[in-house]
Amino acid sequence: MSERDAPSPAPLPPVIGHRGAAAHAPENTLAALSQARALGCRWVEFDVRLTADDELILLHDARLERTTDGNGKAAALPLATIRRYDAGSWFAPAFAGERVPTLAEALSRLGELGLGANIEVKAERGRARRTGERVAAMVARAWPPALPPPILSSFLLPALSGARAEAPELARGLLFRTIPKNWLVVAMKFDCATIHADQRFLNPAIVAEIRRLGYSLLAYTVNDPVRARSLFDWGVTAVFSDLPDAVLAAAGVRQGAVC
Repeated sequence: MSERDAPSPAPLPPVIGHRGAAAHAPENTLAALSQARALGCRWVEFDVRLTADDELILLHDARLERTTDGNGKAAALPLATIRRYDAGSWFAPAFAGERVPTLAEALSRLGELGLGANIEVKAERGRARRTGERVAAMVARAWPPALPPPILSSFLLPALSGARAEAPELARGLLFRTIPKNWLVVAMKFDCATIHADQRFLNPAIVAEIRRLGYSLLAYTVNDPVRARSLFDWGVTAVFSDLPDAVLAAAGVRQGAVC
C-alpha cells in the first residue's frame, strides 16, 4: 500500500480543540469535550491509554498525579481504582467530581455533541501494539456513524501497526516532535494519511514538502493567534489549540468558519 492507498482523513477544520479545550476545562475529561463544543469546535483531540485490567481511558501522562488527586501509573492500576480519583478539582472547584473517562464514554459524548476527533494512542513500554489494537477495535465498533471518520495518531510505531492490523480502514496520523529526513518512508510503511508535528520546529520548506506529497499536516500546540496565522499561510492544514476559540477568532481564519 502506498501513501495514496492509505485511508484518507475526513476534511479537517483549521482549529482542533487540544485535549478537549485544555485552557477552559480539565484536559481529557468529558467536561473538556463539552466545553470544546460550547466554544464552537467541530473536532477535538484527546489521549488514550490502557489500565492494568486492559481498559481504555483518557489520560495524557503515564502517571495520575498531575491531572487527578490519585497517584501511581495508570498502567499499574485497575479502572475501578482510577475511577475513584477526582480529575477536575486540580483545574477549578467548578469541576470537582469529574472522573477519568473511558474511551467508550468519550465516544458516546462525541456522538451527543457532534464532534469529530483525533485520538492519540499513548502506551507504556511493551504495550504500544496492544493499545493500538484495542483503541482501533473499539473505535471501529463504537464510532458514532453520524460523525466524520476519526484519525488515530501516535508517536509509537507499534501502536500504529496494531491499529492498522485491527482496523485498516481508519485513518492514521504519524506524530513527530521534529520532522525527520525519512518521514515519508515511515509514513508510507505504516500507511499514514496525516503528519503531526511540534509547531515550534516547522518551517515553510518542510510544510510545503509534506503538503506537496499529499499529506495533511497538523501542528501542535498552538495558542498564539499570530503564530497560527503564519502556520496557515505556510500551508499547515490544522492546528491543535488549548484556546481554540481565541486562535480561530484572532488568527483571521475564513470568516464564519468554525473550529
